[in-house]
Amino acid sequence: MKMLFCRTNNILLLAKKSSYLHIVGKYSHAAMLFVTLLLWQTGATATTLEQAKRLHDRLTGVPASAATLVAMTNLLDNNKPLEAAYKAMENPAFYSTQLKLFATPWTNEDQDIFAPLNDYSATIIGVVRDDVDFREILQADMVYIGKAELNIPSYNKNNNDHYEALEKQFVNLADNLVRTTQSSLNGLPSSATAGVLTSRAAAKAFFSLGTNRAMLKFTLKNQLCTDLEALKDNTRAVDRIRQDVSRSPGGDSRIFLNNCVGCHSGMDPLAQAFAYYDYDFNEDADPDGERGAIAYNKVGEIDAKTGTRVKSKYHHNATTFPFGFSTVDDQWQNYWRAGNNQKLGWSQALSGKGSGIKSLGEELANSQAFAQCQVKKVFKTVCLRDAESVADLMQISNTTESFKQNAYQLKRVFAEIGNYCMGD
Repeated sequence: MKMLFCRTNNILLLAKKSSYLHIVGKYSHAAMLFVTLLLWQTGATATTLEQAKRLHDRLTGVPASAATLVAMTNLLDNNKPLEAAYKAMENPAFYSTQLKLFATPWTNEDQDIFAPLNDYSATIIGVVRDDVDFREILQADMVYIGKAELNIPSYNKNNNDHYEALEKQFVNLADNLVRTTQSSLNGLPSSATAGVLTSRAAAKAFFSLGTNRAMLKFTLKNQLCTDLEALKDNTRAVDRIRQDVSRSPGGDSRIFLNNCVGCHSGMDPLAQAFAYYDYDFNEDADPDGERGAIAYNKVGEIDAKTGTRVKSKYHHNATTFPFGFSTVDDQWQNYWRAGNNQKLGWSQALSGKGSGIKSLGEELANSQAFAQCQVKKVFKTVCLRDAESVADLMQISNTTESFKQNAYQLKRVFAEIGNYCMGD
């Protein structure tokens, strides 16, 4: 049996002509040269090696080991590009670095990619790792936490210490995240949970103060890739616009009719789904809300100001236009199913109305815009650019359909887009 040997200060490699046998030690330039030699001996091309290297770099953000490069190159040469991508994603950096940076901007209004790990971003990482139907992020009673045996603070609904410890101790998220239910940790009924929408991080960012419209605005931006400005439609009915919106800003009703109606006519009926939610914290002692928790009025819990389960924030500035809509429950309706915003591709299997955050999450997650948005975000992450050409747009369209047909597994989207861009 013909053998090939290569030794450097950092690496020992052993192979036979027909196949790779063993690699131990630290990845180095010498190892890379040996891999090139080995692949040449087995008939592989340097171009395939470069593609494997680029595919790994794009998916994980770190160089591949020599062993992984050989395995990926062989898979590419055997017309198994998806398998090669999945091989790359076995690297823990795909979860702890790539996916963490991918999801973190969605967890805060500043869209800061360097914000600490939290229950929102950890749940995204776990969902991708476990090939969970990605639509569940907007409707399931789930959250991912660190394993119990880790030497870190336990999950606490009033702070982020658990997740910050995971990050500071460089815990391997690929192996040490476990799925559990939100309702078992944060006190919400299971029926009132909706994936990342009811995560502590989302509540802190989007339910804190304000009127809860921010939760809708940033969910549309983060999960449907569209902002309210792009959804303005002055043709929708105004009957659900709340009392805090002036009908004549500055004494000019034309401003309301030409500007305010476009957003509020569709936004307010949808944001009603959040009517029983708030983020509770001590503004005086903790102005940034670092020690706060999501709050929810359960059946029988009445707000003193509204006289219903509706949080008082929904009645702020009610005298601005007393004849406007007064929120009395969490019944939402999607006025954007008609008019210009039919383009978002709402599911015809759903009614476009419901009660509470879970059913709204289902409405959003089953839209064409949701599926396409995830693909666009992966494209930018892996290809390091927005779609630019007809070929790019065709790839996004094809991968969106593949995403839907393959149980909304986002890891597969990374694999397909990674293969598309490895030749860049």
